[in-house]
Amino acid sequence: LLTAYKHQLPESAIRSLSTPRPIEFRPVEKPYFMNPSKGQPFNHVWMRAKGEMPNNPILHRTILAYASDYNLLSTALQPHGVTWADLMAASLDHAMWFHRDFRMDNWLLYALDSPSASNARGFTRGNIFDEHGRLVASVVQEGLIRKRK
Repeated sequence: LLTAYKHQLPESAIRSLSTPRPIEFRPVEKPYFMNPSKGQPFNHVWMRAKGEMPNNPILHRTILAYASDYNLLSTALQPHGVTWADLMAASLDHAMWFHRDFRMDNWLLYALDSPSASNARGFTRGNIFDEHGRLVASVVQEGLIRKRK
């Protein structure tokens, strides 16, 4: 992402994207922050843990729970054409279901949508699929999203 869009990014975004992270994210569509115009509330992101992980299903679920918090509320912003620069947000609730075992060090597709975003609240859902197209986990989140005063 940084390599492809560095010439279009503000310095703050370059610093953020340059920070080493344990999870690798690869957006399918052009990232919303690159084109914050009104659009459909859908998003798809490939993700995986960097490096090989031990054969511990609880650890894989823990890392996926952490990674699942990324990209949810930004999906709720897409119909409104606004950016995070003038907003504050907080997760009000986040629920997750694990349907089958998976490996977090293999690529997983995170398919997100936001069926409702109004009255300072964004409701988002995510389905996470393994490389064979099997649903491995589902996520829902409601977040508070307000303009900064």
